[in-house]
Amino acid sequence: MGSEGYSPLFETKAAKGRVLYRVFAASIFVGICLIWSYRVKFVAEGGGRWGWLGLFAAEIWFGFYWVITQAPRWNPIRRRTFKHKLSQRHEGEFPGVDIFVCTADPEMEPPAMAPISPTMLSWRPLNLQSTGYHSARSSTSSQGHLQLTLTSHTDHQSKEVDFIQTLYKDMENRLNYAVKLGRVPDEIQSSSKGFSQWESYASRKDHDTFLQIVIDGRDPKAKDVEGSVLPTLVYLAREKRPRYFHNFKAGAMNALLRVSSQISNGQIILNVDCDMYSNNSDAIRDALCFLMDEEKGHEIAYVQFPQLFDNITKNEIYASSLRVINEVELPGLDSFGGPLYIGTGCFHRRDVLCGKKYSKGYRNDWNSKDYRNSGDDVNELEEKSKHLASCSYEENTEWGKEMGLRYGCPVEDVITGLSIQSQGWKSVYYNPERGAFLGVAPTSLIQTLVPT
Repeated sequence: MGSEGYSPLFETKAAKGRVLYRVFAASIFVGICLIWSYRVKFVAEGGGRWGWLGLFAAEIWFGFYWVITQAPRWNPIRRRTFKHKLSQRHEGEFPGVDIFVCTADPEMEPPAMAPISPTMLSWRPLNLQSTGYHSARSSTSSQGHLQLTLTSHTDHQSKEVDFIQTLYKDMENRLNYAVKLGRVPDEIQSSSKGFSQWESYASRKDHDTFLQIVIDGRDPKAKDVEGSVLPTLVYLAREKRPRYFHNFKAGAMNALLRVSSQISNGQIILNVDCDMYSNNSDAIRDALCFLMDEEKGHEIAYVQFPQLFDNITKNEIYASSLRVINEVELPGLDSFGGPLYIGTGCFHRRDVLCGKKYSKGYRNDWNSKDYRNSGDDVNELEEKSKHLASCSYEENTEWGKEMGLRYGCPVEDVITGLSIQSQGWKSVYYNPERGAFLGVAPTSLIQTLVPT
């Protein structure tokens, strides 16, 4: 308990095994010092001297590097959320949440292999009503048209399961056919107005903005067969031109930030990769426990969940589990102002991601009505939003510098997180007992060595 009448929505405790790790680290440091002492005391003679000195220099460097890496590992912490308190105090008043699902390339990330469609479907059961869905950045526009095929079905009965499997197989075949063909098939183009602009010319590196609101969450008819309200679903393929550098995922995320601000403008943004699916329906509520905490929430810019995978090989020969990062380094960084932003499975405050600096007098304003306030119909909203994803929109602006994800570095997520923290914000790492998001890890040497 903090101030009078305040009951925290989360707690922070020292991680178990901290003392044992410190003893282990101390023993390693003693070993490093003994090696250095040996090198100084017994210098090789003759022709082996230079080799000896080279080894000594390498050992000094790696020893120094090891000492530096102990800083984020020395004081790991664990956090626990109190979702029942969140429900008692804020049920029905949760902020809007926009979910960005980013795709890169239909060949490197085939829609049927990197499960873009199942990914979108997996977010449906998340335990929060006000959720927007946005998908970008691939130019394989058939994904946006087909990914909702299964939304309105359940799997409680065997006949329904068979029906779902049949529909999914049909969807998979059409996706694979579109990728193999290199364009949207004529029969699909004719069934959706959104594909009409692709009839002239289009390629992965040279095409207009393609934006379609597949489901309008404001429409009272937007319900599934059980009567549950469907969230807004938007497909975006930003404009690409050969003379404009597109800044990869950072550019796609920034285009999504701008377009979503016109359509749903959720105060919280969750971004995930296309090969990740929701594995914990309470993940959003967990994040909100940190962001909506009355005493400490106003300091937190983002909540980072670990990147987990469901296809780890038996012997982990490619170290895809990221166990040291997830279990040691990120919990350790969490005690020093917060973890790095790792590019996926992260809940951001929209205003912070758009450049808002922290101030001591800042307080949460989750009752703001500045989101989901557009009165335009779907067609008007699409047309008004397209220019926000154009190649020239960011010219002479602060996008990529002080606003949105930062440009100029292959690890745009890390420098974005560091930039946010340098503005006075803190971050939180949360690793629930049941993994929140699961993805697909490399299972071969080629996949491990060649980034996608």
